[in-house]
Amino acid sequence: MEKNLFQQAKEMMTNFTNTNQQDHQGHNMQNKEAVRKAIQAAYNDATPEEKQQLQQFEQQLDEKIQLH
Repeated sequence: MEKNLFQQAKEMMTNFTNTNQQDHQGHNMQNKEAVRKAIQAAYNDATPEEKQQLQQFEQQLDEKIQLH
């Protein structure tokens, strides 16, 4: 069974958060952009609850960007 876009975005955010400290800066920026695109793509098919969680993911991503 294929994962929906929300699940993919959630997993990408989890992976990004877990590996963020170990990544090199250039690779890290590519990961951030990939996560952001996945989050934005998931909005189209997301339920209201999922949209709220996606907004939280974006906030977390923005916070990670500001820390570096």
